[in-house]
Amino acid sequence: MNLNQVTVPALDVEKSVAFYKTLGLELIVFSHSRYARFVCPQGDATFSIHEVEALPQGCGVTIYFEEVDLDNYVEILQNKGILFNQLPTDMPWLWREAHLEDPDGNQIILYYAGENRKDPPWKLK
Repeated sequence: MNLNQVTVPALDVEKSVAFYKTLGLELIVFSHSRYARFVCPQGDATFSIHEVEALPQGCGVTIYFEEVDLDNYVEILQNKGILFNQLPTDMPWLWREAHLEDPDGNQIILYYAGENRKDPPWKLK
């Protein structure tokens, strides 16, 4: 099995498209301001946005995007006006993470985990 895509809700798809393009995703589908799909700059995954009349309540969605040169990438995004809730921080689970939100409040974690993403020291045998 391979993960094809993740889709997040948005009240204003056009506003979200601009945001995710700023993050570096490449827009490949845009239909009538109700749906958009991106391809990630690395790997084979896609990411999409669909229009909703109301956002889900509660914890919502958390999206993780891995970036090898995380600190530099965050600095580039800050220079483009992207605001962060947490700047790159070493976490106890051996990932370095920066936290932000998209225009609809979906949580985004930009991170670098290296080999610890799939092979942490506590991995099940």
